[in-house]
Parts: sequence; C-alpha cells; structure tokens
Amino acid sequence: MRSLRRGMVKQSSYRAQTTQQWRRGWKRLNSLNEHAVDDPEEVVSMVDMSIKNSTERRKLGFFSCGTGNPIDDCWRCDPNWHQNRKRLADCGIGFGRNAIGGRDGRFYVVTDPGDDDPVTPRPGTLRHAVIQDEPLWIVFKRDMVIQLKQELIMNSFKTIDGRGVNVHIANGACITIQFITNVIIHGLHIHDCKPTGNAMVRSSPSHYGWRTIADGDGISIFGSSHIWVDHNSLSSCADGLVDAVMGSTAITISNNHLTHHNEVMLLGHSDSYTRDKQMQVTIAYNHFGEGLIQRMPRCRHGYFHVVNNDYTHWEMYAIGGSAEPTINSQGNRYLAPTNPFAKEVTKRVETAASQWKNWNWRSEGDLLLNGAYFTPSGAGASASYAKASSLGAKSSSMVGSITSGAGALPCRRGRQC
Repeated sequence: MRSLRRGMVKQSSYRAQTTQQWRRGWKRLNSLNEHAVDDPEEVVSMVDMSIKNSTERRKLGFFSCGTGNPIDDCWRCDPNWHQNRKRLADCGIGFGRNAIGGRDGRFYVVTDPGDDDPVTPRPGTLRHAVIQDEPLWIVFKRDMVIQLKQELIMNSFKTIDGRGVNVHIANGACITIQFITNVIIHGLHIHDCKPTGNAMVRSSPSHYGWRTIADGDGISIFGSSHIWVDHNSLSSCADGLVDAVMGSTAITISNNHLTHHNEVMLLGHSDSYTRDKQMQVTIAYNHFGEGLIQRMPRCRHGYFHVVNNDYTHWEMYAIGGSAEPTINSQGNRYLAPTNPFAKEVTKRVETAASQWKNWNWRSEGDLLLNGAYFTPSGAGASASYAKASSLGAKSSSMVGSITSGAGALPCRRGRQC
C-alpha cells in the first residue's frame, strides 16, 4: 500500500469530485476516530477484569480447556459455540477490543461463492452482504472458495465469521476496510491476493465508484477504526498480508497464522504522514511462521503493543520502523534464523542511530532463542509506553500454548474446536 489511490467517485465526474470525495472521507474519518484512541489505564483495567472473569468462569466449570489465551477461553471451549456466535464480539482484547462488528444486527448466510458483478452483486454472495448499510453477522452455508474480481469493499458494523466451515478468499482481489468502523474478520483463509482495479465497484446499496489499481493486500485497513482481525490464515499476497494506514487506529490483530510472504504487515502510511501519530495497534497471540522475510510489523509514528506472539521464521528482521514509533514488545518468543547476519529482531529503517537512539522501543520478558537479540532504545518514558500498552502480557513460557490454535480453526458445529 504505497500511494493515495483509494478515493471512490461516481463514474460521471471522476476528476471533478476526487478532491471533494477525499475531504468527505477525512471528515467522516475524524468523526469515526474521535474517541478511538484509548485511555491506556482504562484499557489495561478492563482487559485484566475480562481475564479475571474468564478465569473465574473456568473454575466454576463453564470451560474445559483453558489455554491461557483470553480470547479463545472466552468462547472456544464451549462445544455449543455455534448456538451463540455473537458471543465472540464480547471476547476482544487490546486496542481493537471495542469492535462489535455486526453484533447488533441479523445473521446473513452466504450461499453463493460467486462474484460475477462487483457493481450489482447477487443476494447470497459475500459482496452483497458486506456492502449493506445495516449491521450484519455474516456466516457461510458451506465450504467455499471465493475468487473476487475486485476489492471487497466493506461497510461499517460487519462481522465475517468463517467458523464451522472452510472459507478461502483467494486467487483474486481481497478485503478493503476504508473510511468505516466496527469490523470483525474471523476464521478465513486469505491467500494469493492479486492487484486489481481500474473498474467500478459498489461500496453500499446507494453508491458505486471507480477504483484505481489496488496493491493486492490480504486485508487493507485505510482510514478506519475499531477493527479486529482474529484467527485467520494469511499467506502469499502481492503486497501486505495486513496493512493499516492513513489515520487508522483502535486495531487488534490476534491469533492469526501468517506464512510464505515477504512484506508481512505495514502499520503507518509514510514517514511524512503525521496523522498516523494517533495509531494504536495490538498485535497479540499470532504465529509468524514459515517463509516470512520482514515487517512483522513495520511501524511508523504510532503506538504498537506486540505481545505473546510466536516468531519462528524471519529472513531479514522481525520488527522494523521509522518516524519514531513507540514499540512495546512483551512476552514474545523470538527464534532467530540460522543466518548469522539475521539474528537481530529489530530494524530501524533508513534512519541514523543518532536519531533512533531516542525512540522508545523496549523488550520485556521476551524469550530470545538461537542468538536472537532485540536492540532497545529511548529513555523509557512511562507516558509513551502507557499509550503502547493494551493488555497484561503472559509469560513467554506460555506462548506455545497461547498460540497453538493460531490461524483459521478447524471448528465444526457442535464440536469443541
């Protein structure tokens, strides 16, 4: 995601309305994100209470498989999870914990994997579901592979819930979250996403517009807030697997399995784009696995809590950044590659040491294996790390258990998963 390519305008007035469209988009973005940046003390207090309540319920016998993963322990151990799917919306953690998705709407069942017409999508297709103006909890009737002709442009207050079936979004365009709020994406296989565009695409029942060339991200988050990306398997896309830019904030990326990709995750549009200083992202309980090279994530400007992830593969580096981001790494397991020149977890991108020495990057309780080392910096300003703290980290010795179910789960209805 490298350019300001995202404006949507009506076909009849493409050039004339471009600037006006962007102004409307930013006005809407400011409204959506006004209260998205959290009071960090409130976040930690609420998360700790959630974890405590989950632990107490397990003691009472409500759950049979405590993993130490507070998201999974909230819903996954119940064999009747499929009878109360919307419970998932109450299980969020981190900066994106308030993303309710389609909790307050009806269920929409996707029955048709087709995507023949991005301007006039058929009822029963995923595209028809995500563009609706009302809140929707979207589920799938059966296993399916969805090959999108153009970007899947979502509307606010939607959950895409792939539990219980095997759903692939692959070999075409993938998911775009632009100028909206409250989205949950859970339980999908997203892979082999390709650049698309120079086409008309519908974004709501009342509007469609011209899309320029898309980069081919798996999930593109653009000017949006209250987003939760959980338990997906992502690999082999043309650009990023999950990218968040242009003033996006209040995001949690959790329990995903990421493999076979170069530039994995970009958080922040450019070094000169200072609107991203408000960005707060939690990256928790993910497995960064086989065939990854760099950007897990690559950060700019904002506040990033990297907590209890399992890093088993990288070729260049794991965590990078520029433009003075605050990075709070806690309780992760970093297994360095055999290459003696790639042992460092961290990389300051195209920045002199005289500058980055003042950036607040810290490692607390991380397990550093096979020669891995994390280069900290900064004076450790408490206020800065408070803004990059979103939940209590577990011991790095628990990472194996916490991340054992990362990725799209092989859940079936009526079974523990």
